[in-house]
Amino acid sequence: MRTLRMLVIYIAAVFLGGALLAPWLYFVAQHFAPTLPKIAGSPFHRFVNRSMLTLAIAGLWPLLKQLGITSMSATGLIRPYGQKFNLLQGLALGFISLALLAGLTLAAGAREFNPTLSGSQAAGKLGGAALTSIIVSVLEELLFRGALFGSLRKAFHWTFALALSSMIYALVHFLERAELQDPVTWSSGLRLLPLMLGGFGNLHALVPGFFNLTLAGMILALAYEQTGTLYYSIGLHAGWIFWLKSYGTVTREMAASSPVWWGSGKMVDGWLALPVLAATLLALLKFRPGRVILNSCPPPAKS
Repeated sequence: MRTLRMLVIYIAAVFLGGALLAPWLYFVAQHFAPTLPKIAGSPFHRFVNRSMLTLAIAGLWPLLKQLGITSMSATGLIRPYGQKFNLLQGLALGFISLALLAGLTLAAGAREFNPTLSGSQAAGKLGGAALTSIIVSVLEELLFRGALFGSLRKAFHWTFALALSSMIYALVHFLERAELQDPVTWSSGLRLLPLMLGGFGNLHALVPGFFNLTLAGMILALAYEQTGTLYYSIGLHAGWIFWLKSYGTVTREMAASSPVWWGSGKMVDGWLALPVLAATLLALLKFRPGRVILNSCPPPAKS
């Protein structure tokens, strides 16, 4: 139970600490508004999200040490020797699965390519999405699969650990964008938190959105469980993030479409995403990636 207690403390510190830190970052940004107008003009909810992310990253290594994880290899982030195939196989599965979802939605006329984007703008968006996919996939897999799932797996059966870590993963990604109409004060972040969790009071947002995110987390955790390293799940996650970050800007919703079925710009909040994710799970089970023994070493170089 110590593992679960430490994780609860960590999550509470990230949420509450981020909510308390965000107003002060906002005040600093306003002070430097003439120099940093773009940052100062960002909506307050972005300061809350960035504050939570900062605290999550800063607290990750202390959390790992408290959980008895004293090296990166213990999280599944081993030396990349021999991991190229797992990384590329995961990347292909993630990219193709959401490409299928995007293709079906475009073919059905529920969305269309955004005609207001020029070729250079679209290339910039796709390039930014690719860069974001690399950074975010490594950080999130290290946190949610390496640390969270890995530590829960030590205390509980791996199937329970997989389900619980995936629900926490979905919870974090289910936070809605929300804004306060009042001027920002030291307590604005705390008042914003319940609004960001407002999606749990919306049945259409909860089903299937939250369950799709939970299934996605389970697929990523299963990839880690099967391979023993994070490389397959990092590749898979990166393929997904590329589409999630580019889809909403490169395409736009058609007036007659049904977001409940086809999903919005978030892509995985509609019913169509459920069978696509289920097919991804079946593909992972059928084409089972090879497992790596963590204490294995590359062969010695020939003299």
